[in-house]
Parts: sequence; structure tokens; C-alpha cells
Amino acid sequence: MNDNEIKVVELFAGVGGFRAGLERSSSRYETVWANQWEPDKKVQHAYDCYISHYGAVLSHVNNDIARVKCNIPAHDILVGGFPCQDYSVARTGAKGIEGKKGVLWWHIKDILLTHRPKYVVLENVDRLLKSPSSQRGRDFGVILRCLNDLGYAVEWRIINAAEYGYAQRRRRVYIVAFSSSTEIYRELESIARSNDGVQLYKRLYNNGFFSSIFPVQNSVSTRNLSELSINQADYVDLIELSENFSAPFYNSGIMINGRIVSKEVAPIEVKPTTLGEIRHTEPVDEKYFLNGSLEKWEFLKGAKKIPRVRPNGEPYYFSEGPVCFPDYLDRPARTMLTSESSVNRSTHVIEDAVTGKLRLLTPVECERLNGFEDDWTNTGMPEKFRYFTMGNSLVVPVVEKIGERLLEIV
Repeated sequence: MNDNEIKVVELFAGVGGFRAGLERSSSRYETVWANQWEPDKKVQHAYDCYISHYGAVLSHVNNDIARVKCNIPAHDILVGGFPCQDYSVARTGAKGIEGKKGVLWWHIKDILLTHRPKYVVLENVDRLLKSPSSQRGRDFGVILRCLNDLGYAVEWRIINAAEYGYAQRRRRVYIVAFSSSTEIYRELESIARSNDGVQLYKRLYNNGFFSSIFPVQNSVSTRNLSELSINQADYVDLIELSENFSAPFYNSGIMINGRIVSKEVAPIEVKPTTLGEIRHTEPVDEKYFLNGSLEKWEFLKGAKKIPRVRPNGEPYYFSEGPVCFPDYLDRPARTMLTSESSVNRSTHVIEDAVTGKLRLLTPVECERLNGFEDDWTNTGMPEKFRYFTMGNSLVVPVVEKIGERLLEIV
């Protein structure tokens, strides 16, 4: 890549969160191809939002990635937020190894096999590291094995945006992979050859990819530390790994040549932006206010212990603790879900700044919680879908920081 242009391919683009973050960090990032596709949707609202900001051009594709991945051009960085699914694999006779149908990870793998970009930046829900519950860590292990077989080193970190100053307690795992042609790969390989696991995990605190932009507290403790291996010496192929692998993946880690060091790290926290600080200070439309009795909201938000019966006839109690009602204005918001604005336990309810009455968040306030510009999703989509896209999105300033860090190593 030259000094002026870093070619990016954006997968599962949504309303453009990855692109917005990278382009805020530098004008050197040029998105040469992007894909957004909602299966079984007649109207593609997220894609329409994307092209309203970035243009309706041939390189912005609204089609099933399985059909169009063959058209992807050469690129330096592949980015995307992909869903947490079942990553198990099976043997299929003459076809060899095959991943579960419909799982988008396998398309990412195919693209990496074809283009071998120098860097890969992926985002997922934090439970990826522990799924499935019956074989903890298998799914992430499958992903790491694939990346290892393709010649990539990996560093990951679970980042809670609120711990680094942003207005939402949104925990997501960010996975950055480095091809064998990069300097950072060679550095990790050199450390791994020295067989010094301590030096590998110290990078998670000091001079690793994430530590300079999302600093953590130094520690010499080996508690909550695991050293694992996923290379061919331990598992003949992906099938054997899929059937047998489980591991305690912690919130940060490094993989190089199949060797994995994972450690639980604690952030050096920054005072967060609060829900009150992103709240409208001007009057908002009456439609956002709660009308009538609050009894249903109080029930949904309150603690409860409800007797139920299992399918086999065994009685049990369904229990859940209380959720703040209304939400605290002097703290960051809870994690937004795609159901935001519905009559739901997880929906935020706040005191209005002007009237003091209880109301829902507006779409603009939800955009602010993810660090988008005001009215980013006000592109003609139904208001309900504006909430949905924000519940599905990432925190843009986190990606901006990652973009800045990448500029130091490209």
C-alpha cells in the first residue's frame, strides 16, 4: 500500500459504522467495496442509509455475500461486524470439511483465502468467546484455527465503550488479524520462538495492538491466564478441533503460529459520557412520552419470581432482578438492543430535560449513544428500523481509535 491510500473492504456494513470510524481517523482509508444485505427484506433500509451517505455506486453492493464475494477487488484491510452463530463443522464425504450452512464466517474465510489482505478487523458480541454453552470456547477456537491456517496472527480484546469515555455500556469483542507479511506478525513470531509466554501476555498490557488506545492496568499476576494451542500438532484438522476443543478464553489474547495466550485484563477507565449529557435539551415530540398507567413498565422493569412448569411437568421459578426505572442520567446508558423503543424490559426510559416527564429515547439520542452524527439514519426508513439499526450497530469512536492505531503499523 502507498502512503496515501489504504484500500478497505467492508462486509455486513449496516449503516456504515466501520467506515464512519475509519474515515474519521484518516482520509487515507478508501473503501473500495462494501456489502450490505438483509435476507428476506423487500426494502433494504440499512443499505439505503449507507448509500445516502456514501453514494449509489457499483462498489456498494446490496446482495447476498455468497453470490457476490467473487467480485471483491484486492484490498489492504477487511473489516466487518458479523453475527455470532454456530461455527461447528462436519465432514461431508467427497466434499471434505464443510461449515454449517448459512454461517457468514465461512464467506469471510473464503475472501481471506482469495485476497490475503494484510489486516483484518472484525467485531462481534462478547459471548462469542464462550459459545456454545455446551463446549465453551469452541466457536472462537474454530475462527482462530481458520485464521492460523491462513497465515494470520491475531490479537483480540473485549471493549466496553463506557469504560473508555463513551456514553453506552456496550461490550463487544474486536478481533484484529495480521498477515505473515506484516512487521507486527514478525515481532510476535520472534517472541513465540523464544518460547516466552510471559512476554507474549505482557504485550496485552504494554506494546500490543490495543493497549496504547485502550490502556489497561499493569499486572504481574498469572491468575486468569490461559495458554493454549490450536495447531496441527494438537488437532489434525478443523473437524477434530470442532468436536473436541474447549477453552477459557479471557477478555484479551494473542495467537501466533497456533499458540494462544489469553488473559483477563482490567481497563484504566476514563470518565464516561453520561446518558444525561447526550439527552435533548430542547422539547421533543409528544409521541416519545409514556402515556397512561406506568403499571406495565414497572412490572417489566421490576424484580420478579414467577412460577412456571417445564415441558416434562417439573415446576420451577423464573427469576430476574430489577432494571433501573427511569434510567440513571448521571451514568452511561445500558446496552441498546434492536428492540429499543418497544414496550420492553430492556428499553431505556428517561426523564425529559424540559418537562421532567418520562419518555423513550429518540432516534437521534440512540445515534449519539453509538457516536454517529445526529440524524444519520434519518434517510427515509421507518422510525422503528432506525432504532433497530442502532441496536445492531457498533460504537463508531471505538473504530476510530482502531483506525488511528492501524495507521501506526501499516
